[in-house]
Amino acid sequence: MAFMFLREAVQAYRERDPAARSAAEVLLCYPGLHAVLWHRLSHGLWRRGFRLAGRFTAHIARWLTGIEIHPGARIGRRLIIDHGMGVVIGETAEVGDDVYLYHQVTLGGTSSERGKRHPTVGNGVIVGAGAKILGNILIGDGARVGANAVVVQPVQPGETVVGIPARPIERDPLKKVVRQPVFVAYGTPCEGTMDPLVCAIETLRAEVLALEARVAEMQRSPAAE
Repeated sequence: MAFMFLREAVQAYRERDPAARSAAEVLLCYPGLHAVLWHRLSHGLWRRGFRLAGRFTAHIARWLTGIEIHPGARIGRRLIIDHGMGVVIGETAEVGDDVYLYHQVTLGGTSSERGKRHPTVGNGVIVGAGAKILGNILIGDGARVGANAVVVQPVQPGETVVGIPARPIERDPLKKVVRQPVFVAYGTPCEGTMDPLVCAIETLRAEVLALEARVAEMQRSPAAE
């Protein structure tokens, strides 16, 4: 069982990371894979009631990889943590299968009370570098979270969100949700990197400038005299 887990994890890195040139390179040089392997050990200790041993094992993994995964977190299959440095996954976080996390991602809590207080991330989700997903919220299957986004509300399946606070990208006025069935590096489509609020403001600004230009032209025309 452990061998099957390791083989599919290595294969996932080789399929989705163009920098992965061999299985040996992934095994030896990918801290994201190492962090997940350590987490399997610490999570096993945690579930069996050896809480201190689980926390200490997770602490060693953090020191070795720069990735902090609480032993209580539930991690699905084929999780890829690209680059990895600074990733934090909280105690009650749940991560589905085939999830792709970049460096400095935080799956954090917003409450100091016990119980479920961290996000649940569905299958096939991509979370861009520096993104923060906070609180007991659900990120639906196939969603994309742009780099440096701060997500404090649930994200619908297949939706792409960017900005602070994160908002959906709308590229089709007839649709309220943008579907992203394919891989999107850093969770941020090239044509949708701007915060929707900033985009709306820039659109209004452009319209005002156009109106000013038309008024100026009318004032210069002979009919205006």
